[in-house]
Amino acid sequence: MPRRDLPPPPPPAHLRAWLDENAVRADRARILHELGRRSLGIGRLLLLWAVAAVFALGWTFVAMALMAFEEGDPLSFILGFVFVVLGVGVLVPAGFWFARGARLDRQVRGLLCAWAEAGRDPAADARVRAPGRSLTWLLTSFGLGVAGLWLTFGVALSARPGREAYGELAYYMGLGMILWITGLLGLGKAGAHYRWAVRVFRG
Repeated sequence: MPRRDLPPPPPPAHLRAWLDENAVRADRARILHELGRRSLGIGRLLLLWAVAAVFALGWTFVAMALMAFEEGDPLSFILGFVFVVLGVGVLVPAGFWFARGARLDRQVRGLLCAWAEAGRDPAADARVRAPGRSLTWLLTSFGLGVAGLWLTFGVALSARPGREAYGELAYYMGLGMILWITGLLGLGKAGAHYRWAVRVFRG
């Protein structure tokens, strides 16, 4: 699970005037670096993919339940209900995990904005812009989104009535949707960080 030990917000402006300027600048640089790593680091990207993988596992159980229900015999119905329970048991915790991660991202973003407005330091600000990390998020998320769209629409367009089972078709289309939604989230995060950095540090 994501760590919750976030740095404190910056001291108010009237208190910063009484503090040592070099110490405040050093704290700002250190905290901005840490917040930037938590917001757009490789670890956050891998965590997003891990959540997507858990959703994919849960959807696999749901699709297996649909395939079992298609068989129509009593044993398959029992097996289908077992797969439904397993799917829900995976998807619900994954949803809570995703919600906690989104809430932590909002907290990190708020602290980033607050510390960025607490002063100016070109060297520290350049590290927070993180064009390399933003590009990594952008390219990998774009590739993941393209793969998801190809899987979703490719399976839908190539399906023929009576040849593919509906459960199998739903599985591949749902898996593709998980991939392209994950890619879309990554693209949105990279784009939002870039626009924010340009507005705050170059405006």
